[in-house]
Amino acid sequence: MTDSNQPILDVKGLGMNFGGLRALDNVDLDVRQQEIVALIGPNGAGKTTFFNCITGLYEPTDGDIIISPPDRKRERINGIKPNSVTKKGLARTFQNIRLFQNMTVLENVMIGRHCRTSSGVAGAIFKGPATRKEEKHIVRDSYAVLEKVGLEKFVNEFAKNLPYGEQRRLEIARALATEPFLLLLDEPAAGMNPQETIELDDLIKQIRDEEHISILLIEHDMKLVMSLSDRIFVVDYGRRIAHGTPFEIKNNPAVIKAYLGEDVDA
Repeated sequence: MTDSNQPILDVKGLGMNFGGLRALDNVDLDVRQQEIVALIGPNGAGKTTFFNCITGLYEPTDGDIIISPPDRKRERINGIKPNSVTKKGLARTFQNIRLFQNMTVLENVMIGRHCRTSSGVAGAIFKGPATRKEEKHIVRDSYAVLEKVGLEKFVNEFAKNLPYGEQRRLEIARALATEPFLLLLDEPAAGMNPQETIELDDLIKQIRDEEHISILLIEHDMKLVMSLSDRIFVVDYGRRIAHGTPFEIKNNPAVIKAYLGEDVDA
C-alpha cells in the first residue's frame, strides 16, 4: 500500500536529448495523493517534452520516472508504451484537441474505457454473452463519466458539434474513463473564454475532491494556475528554476524574470 507521504509520481533527474539539443536537463518533480500540481514556463521550456516522457511518447535519455499508485507497488515506468502507461493509471489530454470528431460524445468516452475491458478480438467479432454484458457496462460507466463532467445532455451529439469549451471537457471525460490515479492536463484552458476557464477551474477541483485523483497540469493562464495549484514547478530552457506554493512562485525573482512578468495579478 502506498505511504500517504510518498509521492504517487516521483521524477528524478529527468533528461531528454534530441540530437545535440538538451530539451530537458536534470528535472525533478513530484506529485502527492489528491494534489494539484502545475508545471509552468515560457514557450519552448520543455513542458510538453516532460509530459511526453512521463506518458511514454518519448523515452527519456536519463533519469527515473517512478509511480506509486494507491494500493499498488512502486514501479519505474521509463520507456514503456503509452497504452501501458494508461493501463497503469496515468491519463492525459493534449494541447490540441484530439477527439474522434465524427463519433458521438458517448462513443468518445467508451473508447477511453477500452483499456479497462477484458474482451479480446474474438469477443468483439463473435459477441458472446460475456462481451454483450461487458458492452452494457461500458455504456453505463461511460454515461456516468459524462454526468460527472456535466456533458450528459450531449450524449448522442457528434463531438465536432460541441462548443469548444465542451470539447475540452469531453477530452477530460475520456481521460477519466480510463480510471486514472493521476490526470495530466496539457494546457486545458487554451482557447477558452473567461467563463469557460472559471468552469474548468471548478471541474478540476471537483475531480480532485470527488474522484480522489491527483492532477498535474501545464498551463499558461496564470490566474488559473494560482487559483488551482497546491504547488508549482517552473522550468526554463529545460531546467527546473523554481518550486513552491503559488505565493512563493509569484514572488520568486527568478520566475518573474523568466516568465511571469508583471501581469501575474491580471
